[in-house]
Amino acid sequence: MLAVFALALWGMRVGWRRRARSQSVLVPPFPQVPDEPGELLLPEAPGLYVSTTTAGNWQDRIVTRGMGLRGRAVLRRYAGGVEVDRAGAPGFWIPNDAVVGVRRGSAIAGKVMGSDSLLILTWRLGDVELDTGFRGDDHGVYEQWTESLGHEIKGGAQ
Repeated sequence: MLAVFALALWGMRVGWRRRARSQSVLVPPFPQVPDEPGELLLPEAPGLYVSTTTAGNWQDRIVTRGMGLRGRAVLRRYAGGVEVDRAGAPGFWIPNDAVVGVRRGSAIAGKVMGSDSLLILTWRLGDVELDTGFRGDDHGVYEQWTESLGHEIKGGAQ
């Protein structure tokens, strides 16, 4: 039994690494927070970074460059974009001009909820469109986030 368990763990690890290698060719490196991100527009939103997936495919988790790791995070909304500051993992930057949608959702790779308790940002990174899921400690701030980011999207929030 122990050998079967160890073999299963090894297989999962090999699969994860293979997936990360193949995605590293398709998904460019995630942008870093600029030195001057602009004025802070919303209060910090602490919570849980759930995952980033390919847009529209909530189970296709992006695992390359450490993006597959779920953990505590803080979202910060600046005039230039959104900072995703992850504890114990690389943070990243979503520029305003990359955001194509923002919505509440109930499912993204690694988390399925009964209600719309996830904030999902849809954005472009190179030629790839991504969904980044965040579960805030206070769901009451989601409306502020969707309204604020909706002004950056042509035609309003999606």
